[in-house]
Amino acid sequence: MYTFAFFTTMENRTNTTLEKIQHHIEPLRQEIIQHKVYGVINDLTDLRIFMEYHIYAVWDFMSLLKALQINLTCTSIPWFPVGSGNTRSLINEIVAGEESDVDAQGNKKSHFEMYLDAMQQCGADTSAFAKFMDALKSGETRNAAYEAAGTPVEARDFVDFTFQVIDGKQTHIQASTFTFGREDLIPNMFLTMVNDLNQKFPDQISMFKYYLDRHIEVDGDHHSHLALEMTAELCGNNEAHWLAAEEMSLESLRKRIGLWDGAYHAIMSRKNNG
Repeated sequence: MYTFAFFTTMENRTNTTLEKIQHHIEPLRQEIIQHKVYGVINDLTDLRIFMEYHIYAVWDFMSLLKALQINLTCTSIPWFPVGSGNTRSLINEIVAGEESDVDAQGNKKSHFEMYLDAMQQCGADTSAFAKFMDALKSGETRNAAYEAAGTPVEARDFVDFTFQVIDGKQTHIQASTFTFGREDLIPNMFLTMVNDLNQKFPDQISMFKYYLDRHIEVDGDHHSHLALEMTAELCGNNEAHWLAAEEMSLESLRKRIGLWDGAYHAIMSRKNNG
């Protein structure tokens, strides 16, 4: 009886802490949801510019995800059990869904690869990001890869923050940033715009529409619950961990606003000079 009461109290305390973080980050979440960039995407050219910024967030999301898997499971040989079975189960399930989902044609692909397919169908420029990836694959530093690709400064700042979290190797920070700071917030106005463009240009937008629908279905529902549970277990009853989790989640959201600001200014520059 005492044990049951103890764990019930711990669970209630954890839920309260999670709700507190969600309350504190809500203003920044709303700032992202209501960001002005969504209101200026009026045609395919605008959408292509947006995607050329967003691809960096799609890619480094996968890097953060794999960092969590590396730190919470055993990814080397000989194998030894690492951490708790619960966190191993949670992160492995999320990785499987993100790294090997099903695209519109029924092929197994990561969400990142689906996004690249959507960019190519839409006519967005993928060559710059390909240069970024090729430079990293050849062993170049991120700064050298940025230079090779001409990566916008806002995207550089966004990626650099993510790798600051990755390189810190603190799993509670990585998990909280992943859970609270990297949830892609897709407002209804953006979905409506994409649906409208898909009606006009189905041969150029259908893959992006599928990506968004799939993202909402998988990431926004099932994976978000798994991520919350993972963060709660890693922070546990450590108040310092929870405080750091909130601080880094807020900073991650600020970086997303900065990335969206960059996309907005690039779109507006095209409109004003077009």
